[in-house]
Amino acid sequence: MTITEAVRGPVPHSPGAPVVVMLHGYGSHERDLAGLSPWLPDGTPWVALRAPGSTGFGGFEWYPIALPDEPTGEGSQAAVADIWEWVDRELGPDASVIPLGFSQGGMMAIEMLRSRPARVRATVMLAGFVTEAGAAADAAVAADRPRVFWGRGLSDQVIWKAAVERTDRWLTAHTRLTRREYPGLAHGVDAAEMEDVRTFLREVLSGD
Repeated sequence: MTITEAVRGPVPHSPGAPVVVMLHGYGSHERDLAGLSPWLPDGTPWVALRAPGSTGFGGFEWYPIALPDEPTGEGSQAAVADIWEWVDRELGPDASVIPLGFSQGGMMAIEMLRSRPARVRATVMLAGFVTEAGAAADAAVAADRPRVFWGRGLSDQVIWKAAVERTDRWLTAHTRLTRREYPGLAHGVDAAEMEDVRTFLREVLSGD
């Protein structure tokens, strides 16, 4: 499948400047995470992509889910190839990106890092998780220790315990992790979390 729908921010993409690539959650659409753009540092270019698969009830998916089964990695690998194809075509084959994803989109943000770490400036995962399946570039990720922000609500009942524990282990072993947990927040995003994301992105973009 091919990604055909996207929302672009008003700031033009300039060569060398990283672009925030927003990836929505299961059953949502490209305009969902576009609503988070006011929390990005001023002057940050961004795009929000629509997942190529349809859930059949008006929303979209990066790959089909079959809860409570764990994702196998096959669907996410196909989806991340679609994302990179869009990035290469629309932003350029050398474009640097900052994936920012929520839930299933958060998992896809990490998959972008695991597939082409040299192209990823930093990663923001909100209420997401890491798959069990390894990726070819995991060793390169661990060697480089890229920056990752992982935010999750302590009242989130959607992302299961084993996935949270696995995600913590993988991110700790492979990245320079900024981990934030929010009491009372369920499977969602709130203003406090996005203020932390803005601070993280300012540090990344300033080179701190």
